[in-house]
Amino acid sequence: MDKKFLLDRAARSGEERIFLAHVLDRYEQCQNRNIPVHTGFMSPAERQSVSDLLHSAAIHEGYVFLGGYERAERRMLCFLPQWQDSVDEDEYMVLLRCTFHEEGALTHRDFLGSLMGLQITREKIGDILVTPKSADLIVSDGIAEYLLQNFASAGRVKLTVKRVPLCELNVPEQKVKIVRDTVSTLRLDAVTASGFAMSRAKAQELIASGRVQLNYRETLKSDAPVAEGDVVSARGLGKFEIAEIGGQSRKGRTGVMLRRYL
Repeated sequence: MDKKFLLDRAARSGEERIFLAHVLDRYEQCQNRNIPVHTGFMSPAERQSVSDLLHSAAIHEGYVFLGGYERAERRMLCFLPQWQDSVDEDEYMVLLRCTFHEEGALTHRDFLGSLMGLQITREKIGDILVTPKSADLIVSDGIAEYLLQNFASAGRVKLTVKRVPLCELNVPEQKVKIVRDTVSTLRLDAVTASGFAMSRAKAQELIASGRVQLNYRETLKSDAPVAEGDVVSARGLGKFEIAEIGGQSRKGRTGVMLRRYL
């Protein structure tokens, strides 16, 4: 494996190069020591970068992304040795349930900010699932005990924190809005305009400013092609998935069904 060549090809910045080099180190450790090796939790954008890297390296099997539940956004990558073909997520992550008395008093940002205040790095924290009177935190096994002893409040709200089995994760219902529309072309700007209910010119401004991501990668080209299953996100506006692409109308416009996450 030519690591320099792979990193030159995959990394878009010096910071991303360091991150991807660490992933390749993890892979080599698994191969050389014949043991399972995992990374920290990754964001969707980081996971996309890693998937591209593994594809370039012709690594198509022997690894799995783990997040604690099917819809998890933040996931860790586990490389598996040849003798292992499955993995138990409970070996790598822990579910902590934080309860509080003031209904609706805390948000995802409150919890994340308080965890950062404890000098917990982002890679140690998976998804944070907040409901009106509790929040489920998926965290790396190595920091669970520390949080049980030290994570007593978020903001000014006192917490009761306990460890619960991962299978008891409380996943809030995902609210979505179905948008059915027609677009003149399957370009990023046209579909972004439809998904976020704005003019195409405004969508082009957003894309040019670097605020739009296609499949969790920053895309500055308004004419970038999109396809069924792609995810478009914009800072401050949320994200949507291109759930279905239909046929063309008599005027040559293409029907689309978008699933916008609220």
